[in-house]
Amino acid sequence: MNHMRRTVAVLGAAALSLSLISCAGGTTSDGTAAAGPSQEEIDEALSTPTTIEFWSWVPDIQNEIDLFEAKYPDITVNLQNQGGATAQYQKLRAAIKSGDVPDVAQIEFSFLPSFTITDSVLDLAPYGIADLEGDYAASAWSQVSTGDQVWGLPQDLGPTGLLYRTDLLEEAGVEVPATWDEFAEAAATVKEKTGAYLTDLPGNSFSPILALLWQAGARPFGYDGDNTITLDFDSEEMQRVIGYWNDLIQQDLVATEPQLDDNWYQRMSRGDYASWLAAAWGPVFLQGTAANTTGLWAAAEMPQWDSSAPASGNQGGSADVVLADSDDAIVAAEFVKFLNHDEESTDMLATEQYLFPSLVATQENPEFREQELEFYDGQQVNDVFVGISDTVAADWQWLPFNDFASSSFKETLGAAITERTDLFAALDEWEQQLSDYAEQQGFTVE
Repeated sequence: MNHMRRTVAVLGAAALSLSLISCAGGTTSDGTAAAGPSQEEIDEALSTPTTIEFWSWVPDIQNEIDLFEAKYPDITVNLQNQGGATAQYQKLRAAIKSGDVPDVAQIEFSFLPSFTITDSVLDLAPYGIADLEGDYAASAWSQVSTGDQVWGLPQDLGPTGLLYRTDLLEEAGVEVPATWDEFAEAAATVKEKTGAYLTDLPGNSFSPILALLWQAGARPFGYDGDNTITLDFDSEEMQRVIGYWNDLIQQDLVATEPQLDDNWYQRMSRGDYASWLAAAWGPVFLQGTAANTTGLWAAAEMPQWDSSAPASGNQGGSADVVLADSDDAIVAAEFVKFLNHDEESTDMLATEQYLFPSLVATQENPEFREQELEFYDGQQVNDVFVGISDTVAADWQWLPFNDFASSSFKETLGAAITERTDLFAALDEWEQQLSDYAEQQGFTVE
Protein backbone atom coordinates (compact mmCIF):
# COMPACT_ATOMS: atom_id res chain seq x y z
CA MET A 1 0.00 0.00 0.00
CA ASN A 2 1.16 3.59 -0.49
CA HIS A 3 2.14 5.83 2.44
CA MET A 4 -1.28 7.47 2.71
CA ARG A 5 -3.15 4.16 2.76
CA ARG A 6 -0.73 2.78 5.36
CA THR A 7 -1.24 5.86 7.52
CA VAL A 8 -5.02 5.50 7.34
CA ALA A 9 -4.77 1.86 8.36
CA VAL A 10 -2.56 2.72 11.30
CA LEU A 11 -4.83 5.53 12.46
CA GLY A 12 -7.88 3.31 12.22
CA ALA A 13 -6.29 0.58 14.29
CA ALA A 14 -4.98 3.13 16.78
CA ALA A 15 -8.49 4.49 17.32
CA LEU A 16 -9.69 0.99 18.06
CA SER A 17 -6.89 0.35 20.55
CA LEU A 18 -7.72 3.58 22.40
CA SER A 19 -11.26 2.36 22.90
CA LEU A 20 -9.91 -0.76 24.63
CA ILE A 21 -7.51 0.98 27.02
CA SER A 22 -9.92 1.28 29.93
CA CYS A 23 -10.33 -2.49 30.27
CA ALA A 24 -7.40 -4.11 28.53
CA GLY A 25 -4.31 -1.94 28.63
CA GLY A 26 -2.57 -0.24 25.73
CA THR A 27 -1.14 3.26 25.33
CA THR A 28 -2.53 6.43 26.89
CA SER A 29 -2.99 9.76 25.12
CA ASP A 30 0.42 10.98 26.31
CA GLY A 31 2.16 7.91 24.85
CA THR A 32 2.88 6.12 28.14
CA ALA A 33 1.99 2.50 28.72
CA ALA A 34 -1.43 1.96 30.24
CA ALA A 35 -2.03 -0.59 32.95
CA GLY A 36 -3.09 -3.98 31.72
CA PRO A 37 -5.95 -6.04 33.07
CA SER A 38 -5.85 -6.92 36.74
CA GLN A 39 -5.81 -10.55 37.88
CA GLU A 40 -9.41 -10.07 38.97
CA GLU A 41 -10.36 -8.99 35.43
CA ILE A 42 -8.48 -11.93 33.94
CA ASP A 43 -10.20 -14.39 36.28
CA GLU A 44 -13.58 -12.90 35.45
CA ALA A 45 -12.91 -13.08 31.71
CA LEU A 46 -11.83 -16.72 31.94
CA SER A 47 -14.93 -17.66 33.94
CA THR A 48 -17.36 -15.93 31.57
CA PRO A 49 -18.76 -18.09 28.72
CA THR A 50 -16.79 -16.89 25.70
CA THR A 51 -15.91 -18.22 22.27
CA ILE A 52 -12.74 -17.16 20.47
CA GLU A 53 -11.50 -18.08 17.00
CA PHE A 54 -7.99 -19.36 16.35
CA TRP A 55 -6.30 -19.71 12.94
CA SER A 56 -3.37 -22.13 12.74
CA TRP A 57 -1.91 -24.66 10.31
CA VAL A 58 -0.19 -26.81 12.97
CA PRO A 59 -1.40 -30.42 12.63
CA ASP A 60 -3.46 -31.70 15.55
CA ILE A 61 -3.19 -28.47 17.53
CA GLN A 62 -6.73 -29.22 18.66
CA ASN A 63 -5.02 -31.42 21.27
CA GLU A 64 -3.49 -28.36 22.94
CA ILE A 65 -6.79 -26.50 22.61
CA ASP A 66 -8.45 -29.35 24.49
CA LEU A 67 -5.99 -28.86 27.35
CA PHE A 68 -6.87 -25.16 27.53
CA GLU A 69 -10.61 -25.81 27.43
CA ALA A 70 -10.28 -28.43 30.17
CA LYS A 71 -8.56 -25.87 32.39
CA TYR A 72 -11.04 -23.11 31.48
CA PRO A 73 -14.36 -24.86 30.78
CA ASP A 74 -16.20 -21.60 30.18
CA ILE A 75 -14.02 -20.82 27.16
CA THR A 76 -14.48 -22.35 23.71
CA VAL A 77 -11.76 -22.07 21.07
CA ASN A 78 -12.89 -22.57 17.48
CA LEU A 79 -9.96 -23.74 15.35
CA GLN A 80 -9.72 -22.84 11.66
CA ASN A 81 -7.01 -24.20 9.36
CA GLN A 82 -6.93 -21.90 6.35
CA GLY A 83 -4.77 -24.24 4.27
CA GLY A 84 -1.23 -23.34 5.30
CA ALA A 85 0.75 -20.19 5.93
CA THR A 86 0.48 -18.55 2.50
CA ALA A 87 -3.28 -19.11 2.21
CA GLN A 88 -3.79 -17.97 5.79
CA TYR A 89 -1.99 -14.66 5.26
CA GLN A 90 -4.12 -13.88 2.22
CA LYS A 91 -7.33 -14.62 4.11
CA LEU A 92 -6.11 -12.84 7.22
CA ARG A 93 -5.42 -9.63 5.31
CA ALA A 94 -8.91 -9.81 3.81
CA ALA A 95 -10.38 -10.37 7.27
CA ILE A 96 -8.47 -7.40 8.68
CA LYS A 97 -9.78 -5.22 5.88
CA SER A 98 -13.36 -6.28 6.63
CA GLY A 99 -12.96 -6.08 10.40
CA ASP A 100 -14.12 -9.66 10.88
CA VAL A 101 -10.91 -11.14 12.25
CA PRO A 102 -10.04 -14.22 14.27
CA ASP A 103 -9.01 -13.49 17.83
CA VAL A 104 -5.70 -15.38 17.60
CA ALA A 105 -3.59 -16.31 14.58
CA GLN A 106 -0.31 -18.05 13.90
CA ILE A 107 2.14 -15.89 11.92
CA GLU A 108 5.69 -16.72 10.86
CA PHE A 109 8.40 -14.43 12.21
CA SER A 110 9.32 -13.30 8.70
CA PHE A 111 5.78 -12.11 7.99
CA LEU A 112 5.01 -10.52 11.36
CA PRO A 113 6.29 -7.01 10.43
CA SER A 114 3.84 -6.89 7.51
CA PHE A 115 1.04 -7.10 10.08
CA THR A 116 2.51 -4.90 12.82
CA ILE A 117 3.06 -2.03 10.40
CA THR A 118 -0.70 -1.59 10.02
CA ASP A 119 -1.34 -2.06 13.77
CA SER A 120 -3.29 -5.21 12.95
CA VAL A 121 -1.68 -7.08 15.85
CA LEU A 122 -2.21 -6.23 19.52
CA ASP A 123 0.71 -5.25 21.73
CA LEU A 124 0.65 -7.92 24.44
CA ALA A 125 3.09 -6.21 26.81
CA PRO A 126 0.24 -4.77 28.95
CA TYR A 127 -1.12 -8.32 29.30
CA GLY A 128 1.95 -9.54 31.16
CA ILE A 129 3.52 -11.25 28.16
CA ALA A 130 6.65 -9.08 28.35
CA ASP A 131 7.45 -10.66 31.72
CA LEU A 132 8.08 -13.96 29.94
CA GLU A 133 11.00 -12.74 27.83
CA GLY A 134 13.68 -14.64 29.72
CA ASP A 135 11.86 -17.93 29.21
CA TYR A 136 12.42 -18.01 25.44
CA ALA A 137 15.40 -18.35 23.14
CA ALA A 138 16.77 -14.86 22.54
CA SER A 139 16.64 -15.30 18.76
CA ALA A 140 12.92 -16.11 19.01
CA TRP A 141 12.00 -13.30 21.41
CA SER A 142 13.70 -10.69 19.24
CA GLN A 143 11.41 -11.71 16.38
CA VAL A 144 8.23 -10.83 18.31
CA SER A 145 9.31 -7.65 20.08
CA THR A 146 10.07 -4.06 19.15
CA GLY A 147 11.41 -2.03 22.04
CA ASP A 148 8.91 -2.46 24.87
CA GLN A 149 6.20 -3.80 22.57
CA VAL A 150 5.52 -7.52 22.29
CA TRP A 151 3.48 -8.72 19.33
CA GLY A 152 3.00 -12.36 20.25
CA LEU A 153 4.54 -15.39 21.88
CA PRO A 154 7.06 -17.51 19.99
CA GLN A 155 5.89 -21.04 19.25
CA ASP A 156 8.50 -22.82 17.16
CA LEU A 157 11.99 -22.10 15.89
CA GLY A 158 14.26 -23.28 13.07
CA PRO A 159 17.98 -23.15 13.97
CA THR A 160 20.03 -24.59 11.12
CA GLY A 161 22.34 -27.58 11.41
CA LEU A 162 23.85 -30.21 9.12
CA LEU A 163 22.19 -33.57 8.47
CA TYR A 164 24.62 -35.86 6.67
CA ARG A 165 24.85 -39.35 5.22
CA THR A 166 27.37 -41.27 7.27
CA ASP A 167 27.78 -43.95 4.60
CA LEU A 168 28.51 -41.52 1.76
CA LEU A 169 31.05 -39.54 3.76
CA GLU A 170 32.71 -42.78 4.82
CA GLU A 171 32.79 -44.00 1.21
CA ALA A 172 34.44 -40.72 0.18
CA GLY A 173 36.91 -40.94 3.07
CA VAL A 174 36.06 -37.48 4.46
CA GLU A 175 35.26 -36.29 7.96
CA VAL A 176 32.21 -34.23 8.78
CA PRO A 177 33.27 -30.72 7.68
CA ALA A 178 33.61 -28.39 10.65
CA THR A 179 34.52 -25.27 8.65
CA TRP A 180 33.39 -23.88 5.31
CA ASP A 181 36.89 -24.46 3.89
CA GLU A 182 36.56 -28.13 4.82
CA PHE A 183 33.06 -28.18 3.35
CA ALA A 184 34.34 -26.99 -0.04
CA GLU A 185 37.10 -29.62 0.02
CA ALA A 186 34.60 -32.31 0.99
CA ALA A 187 32.24 -31.26 -1.80
CA ALA A 188 34.94 -31.98 -4.39
CA THR A 189 35.95 -35.28 -2.81
CA VAL A 190 32.42 -36.59 -2.27
CA LYS A 191 31.48 -35.91 -5.87
CA GLU A 192 34.65 -37.52 -7.19
CA LYS A 193 34.43 -40.61 -4.99
CA THR A 194 30.67 -41.22 -4.86
CA GLY A 195 29.08 -39.22 -7.67
CA ALA A 196 26.80 -37.51 -5.13
CA TYR A 197 26.61 -33.80 -4.48
CA LEU A 198 27.59 -32.89 -0.94
CA THR A 199 24.47 -30.75 -0.67
CA ASP A 200 21.79 -28.85 -2.54
CA LEU A 201 21.37 -25.07 -2.40
CA PRO A 202 17.86 -24.29 -3.68
CA GLY A 203 16.73 -21.22 -5.57
CA ASN A 204 13.02 -21.73 -4.90
CA SER A 205 13.18 -20.47 -1.30
CA PHE A 206 15.29 -17.78 0.31
CA SER A 207 15.25 -19.35 3.78
CA PRO A 208 18.40 -21.49 3.23
CA ILE A 209 20.58 -18.71 1.81
CA LEU A 210 19.31 -16.24 4.41
CA ALA A 211 20.23 -18.68 7.18
CA LEU A 212 23.74 -18.82 5.73
CA LEU A 213 23.90 -15.02 5.68
CA TRP A 214 22.51 -14.85 9.22
CA GLN A 215 25.22 -17.23 10.42
CA ALA A 216 27.99 -15.20 8.77
CA GLY A 217 26.90 -11.95 10.40
CA ALA A 218 25.43 -10.36 7.27
CA ARG A 219 22.33 -8.27 7.90
CA PRO A 220 20.81 -7.50 4.48
CA PHE A 221 17.54 -6.17 5.91
CA GLY A 222 16.72 -3.58 8.51
CA TYR A 223 13.40 -2.06 9.59
CA ASP A 224 12.86 0.59 12.25
CA GLY A 225 9.24 -0.42 12.89
CA ASP A 226 7.96 2.77 11.28
CA ASN A 227 8.84 4.10 7.83
CA THR A 228 12.53 3.42 7.27
CA ILE A 229 14.13 0.28 5.91
CA THR A 230 17.80 -0.53 5.45
CA LEU A 231 19.34 -2.63 2.70
CA ASP A 232 22.95 -3.71 3.18
CA PHE A 233 24.00 -6.03 0.37
CA ASP A 234 27.60 -4.81 0.11
CA SER A 235 28.92 -5.86 3.51
CA GLU A 236 32.02 -8.03 3.73
CA GLU A 237 29.96 -10.84 5.26
CA MET A 238 27.34 -10.70 2.51
CA GLN A 239 29.93 -10.71 -0.25
CA ARG A 240 31.86 -13.57 1.34
CA VAL A 241 28.82 -15.87 1.53
CA ILE A 242 27.61 -15.09 -1.97
CA GLY A 243 31.13 -15.51 -3.37
CA TYR A 244 31.60 -18.83 -1.59
CA TRP A 245 28.45 -20.38 -3.00
CA ASN A 246 28.98 -18.77 -6.40
CA ASP A 247 32.31 -20.62 -6.62
CA LEU A 248 30.83 -23.97 -5.59
CA ILE A 249 27.95 -23.58 -8.03
CA GLN A 250 30.17 -22.59 -10.97
CA GLN A 251 32.41 -25.60 -10.26
CA ASP A 252 29.33 -27.86 -10.19
CA LEU A 253 30.18 -29.05 -6.68
CA VAL A 254 26.70 -28.48 -5.23
CA ALA A 255 23.25 -29.12 -6.63
CA THR A 256 20.83 -26.24 -7.22
CA GLU A 257 17.54 -28.11 -7.40
CA PRO A 258 14.33 -26.82 -5.80
CA GLN A 259 13.84 -28.24 -2.32
CA LEU A 260 10.85 -29.99 -0.80
CA ASP A 261 9.26 -31.17 -4.05
CA ASP A 262 8.85 -34.71 -5.42
CA ASN A 263 12.15 -34.64 -7.30
CA TRP A 264 14.02 -33.53 -4.17
CA TYR A 265 12.38 -36.27 -2.05
CA GLN A 266 13.42 -38.89 -4.61
CA ARG A 267 16.98 -37.60 -4.83
CA MET A 268 17.31 -37.63 -1.03
CA SER A 269 16.07 -41.23 -0.98
CA ARG A 270 18.49 -42.26 -3.78
CA GLY A 271 21.51 -40.76 -2.06
CA ASP A 272 22.10 -38.03 -4.64
CA TYR A 273 22.83 -35.58 -1.81
CA ALA A 274 25.23 -36.43 1.02
CA SER A 275 23.97 -33.73 3.38
CA TRP A 276 21.23 -31.19 3.99
CA LEU A 277 21.67 -27.80 5.68
CA ALA A 278 18.43 -28.32 7.53
CA ALA A 279 16.41 -26.40 10.09
CA ALA A 280 15.53 -28.05 13.38
CA TRP A 281 12.22 -29.20 11.91
CA GLY A 282 14.16 -31.07 9.21
CA PRO A 283 15.15 -34.25 11.09
CA VAL A 284 11.59 -35.49 11.62
CA PHE A 285 10.56 -34.29 8.17
CA LEU A 286 13.41 -36.19 6.51
CA GLN A 287 12.71 -39.48 8.23
CA GLY A 288 9.19 -39.33 6.83
CA THR A 289 10.32 -38.70 3.25
CA ALA A 290 13.42 -40.91 3.00
CA ALA A 291 12.48 -43.85 5.21
CA ASN A 292 14.55 -46.21 3.08
CA THR A 293 17.71 -44.51 4.37
CA THR A 294 17.01 -45.21 8.05
CA GLY A 295 20.18 -45.52 10.10
CA LEU A 296 22.36 -43.76 7.53
CA TRP A 297 22.00 -40.19 8.79
CA ALA A 298 23.50 -38.14 11.61
CA ALA A 299 23.30 -34.52 12.76
CA ALA A 300 25.97 -31.92 13.51
CA GLU A 301 26.26 -28.16 13.68
CA MET A 302 26.68 -26.42 10.35
CA PRO A 303 30.23 -25.63 9.17
CA GLN A 304 31.68 -22.48 10.68
CA TRP A 305 33.52 -19.41 9.45
CA ASP A 306 35.11 -19.04 12.89
CA SER A 307 35.23 -22.24 14.92
CA SER A 308 36.00 -20.27 18.09
CA ALA A 309 32.64 -18.49 17.85
CA PRO A 310 30.01 -21.01 16.67
CA ALA A 311 27.04 -19.42 14.91
CA SER A 312 23.92 -20.41 13.02
CA GLY A 313 20.83 -18.88 11.49
CA ASN A 314 17.14 -19.68 11.61
CA GLN A 315 14.99 -21.14 8.87
CA GLY A 316 11.38 -20.63 9.87
CA GLY A 317 9.72 -20.13 13.21
CA SER A 318 6.37 -18.64 14.13
CA ALA A 319 4.38 -16.95 16.86
CA ASP A 320 0.77 -16.77 17.96
CA VAL A 321 -0.65 -13.25 18.06
CA VAL A 322 -3.83 -11.52 19.15
CA LEU A 323 -5.52 -9.46 16.45
CA ALA A 324 -6.14 -5.82 17.29
CA ASP A 325 -9.82 -6.12 16.37
CA SER A 326 -10.44 -9.01 18.77
CA ASP A 327 -13.50 -8.44 20.99
CA ASP A 328 -12.07 -10.75 23.64
CA ALA A 329 -8.47 -9.64 23.96
CA ILE A 330 -8.02 -10.77 27.58
CA VAL A 331 -9.16 -14.32 26.85
CA ALA A 332 -7.19 -14.39 23.59
CA ALA A 333 -4.00 -13.26 25.35
CA GLU A 334 -4.44 -15.89 28.04
CA PHE A 335 -4.94 -18.55 25.37
CA VAL A 336 -1.73 -17.47 23.59
CA LYS A 337 0.10 -17.61 26.92
CA PHE A 338 -1.25 -21.06 27.75
CA LEU A 339 -0.55 -22.50 24.32
CA ASN A 340 3.09 -21.41 24.23
CA HIS A 341 4.08 -21.27 27.90
CA ASP A 342 2.13 -23.97 29.73
CA GLU A 343 4.42 -26.94 30.33
CA GLU A 344 1.99 -29.63 29.21
CA SER A 345 0.99 -27.74 26.07
CA THR A 346 4.54 -26.90 24.94
CA ASP A 347 5.84 -30.38 25.72
CA MET A 348 3.03 -31.85 23.63
CA LEU A 349 3.80 -29.55 20.71
CA ALA A 350 7.44 -30.62 20.85
CA THR A 351 7.11 -34.37 21.43
CA GLU A 352 3.89 -35.20 19.60
CA GLN A 353 3.75 -32.62 16.79
CA TYR A 354 7.53 -32.28 16.54
CA LEU A 355 7.74 -28.50 16.55
CA PHE A 356 11.17 -27.36 17.67
CA PRO A 357 10.33 -25.28 20.76
CA SER A 358 11.15 -21.64 21.37
CA LEU A 359 10.57 -22.10 25.10
CA VAL A 360 13.86 -22.92 26.81
CA ALA A 361 12.24 -25.12 29.47
CA THR A 362 10.78 -27.33 26.75
CA GLN A 363 14.11 -27.49 24.95
CA GLU A 364 15.66 -28.70 28.20
CA ASN A 365 12.95 -31.29 28.91
CA PRO A 366 14.73 -34.68 28.84
CA GLU A 367 11.75 -36.25 27.08
CA PHE A 368 12.45 -33.90 24.17
CA ARG A 369 16.18 -33.27 24.35
CA GLU A 370 17.29 -36.84 24.98
CA GLN A 371 14.95 -38.52 22.52
CA GLU A 372 16.86 -41.14 20.51
CA LEU A 373 15.78 -41.41 16.87
CA GLU A 374 16.14 -44.72 15.05
CA PHE A 375 16.41 -42.92 11.70
CA TYR A 376 19.63 -41.30 12.99
CA ASP A 377 21.00 -44.57 14.38
CA GLY A 378 19.87 -43.67 17.91
CA GLN A 379 21.47 -40.21 18.00
CA GLN A 380 19.93 -37.57 20.27
CA VAL A 381 19.35 -35.20 17.40
CA ASN A 382 17.24 -32.72 19.38
CA ASP A 383 20.17 -32.26 21.76
CA VAL A 384 22.32 -31.21 18.81
CA PHE A 385 19.81 -28.62 17.66
CA VAL A 386 19.22 -27.26 21.17
CA GLY A 387 22.93 -26.49 21.29
CA ILE A 388 22.74 -24.89 17.86
CA SER A 389 19.78 -22.75 18.95
CA ASP A 390 21.99 -21.02 21.51
CA THR A 391 24.32 -19.84 18.73
CA VAL A 392 21.71 -17.98 16.65
CA ALA A 393 22.20 -14.21 16.92
CA ALA A 394 19.18 -12.20 18.04
CA ASP A 395 19.65 -9.11 15.84
CA TRP A 396 18.17 -10.37 12.55
CA GLN A 397 15.37 -8.28 11.04
CA TRP A 398 12.80 -8.77 8.28
CA LEU A 399 11.33 -6.32 5.81
CA PRO A 400 7.68 -5.34 6.29
CA PHE A 401 6.91 -6.63 2.78
CA ASN A 402 8.22 -10.17 2.99
CA ASP A 403 5.85 -11.41 0.28
CA PHE A 404 7.55 -9.19 -2.26
CA ALA A 405 11.04 -9.86 -0.90
CA SER A 406 10.49 -13.59 -1.34
CA SER A 407 9.01 -13.40 -4.83
CA SER A 408 11.71 -10.94 -5.92
CA PHE A 409 14.40 -13.31 -4.64
CA LYS A 410 13.03 -16.12 -6.78
CA GLU A 411 13.16 -13.89 -9.87
CA THR A 412 16.72 -12.70 -9.23
CA LEU A 413 19.18 -14.43 -6.91
CA GLY A 414 17.07 -17.58 -6.70
CA ALA A 415 16.90 -17.85 -10.49
CA ALA A 416 20.67 -17.35 -10.74
CA ILE A 417 21.24 -20.16 -8.23
CA THR A 418 18.96 -22.53 -10.13
CA GLU A 419 20.36 -21.60 -13.55
CA ARG A 420 23.99 -21.43 -12.33
CA THR A 421 24.55 -17.90 -13.57
CA ASP A 422 26.50 -15.12 -11.82
CA LEU A 423 25.18 -14.69 -8.27
CA PHE A 424 26.70 -11.24 -7.79
CA ALA A 425 24.83 -9.70 -10.73
CA ALA A 426 21.61 -11.28 -9.49
CA LEU A 427 22.25 -10.00 -5.97
CA ASP A 428 22.53 -6.45 -7.29
CA GLU A 429 19.29 -6.90 -9.21
CA TRP A 430 17.52 -8.19 -6.11
CA GLU A 431 18.69 -5.23 -4.04
CA GLN A 432 17.53 -2.80 -6.72
CA GLN A 433 14.09 -4.40 -6.92
CA LEU A 434 13.70 -4.22 -3.15
CA SER A 435 14.79 -0.59 -3.06
CA ASP A 436 12.48 0.43 -5.90
CA TYR A 437 9.52 -1.37 -4.35
CA ALA A 438 10.13 0.14 -0.92
CA GLU A 439 10.21 3.66 -2.33
CA GLN A 440 7.05 3.02 -4.33
CA GLN A 441 5.33 2.03 -1.09
CA GLY A 442 6.38 5.24 0.64
CA PHE A 443 9.30 3.92 2.69
CA THR A 444 12.58 5.72 3.20
CA VAL A 445 15.45 3.50 2.09
CA GLU A 446 18.86 3.74 3.71
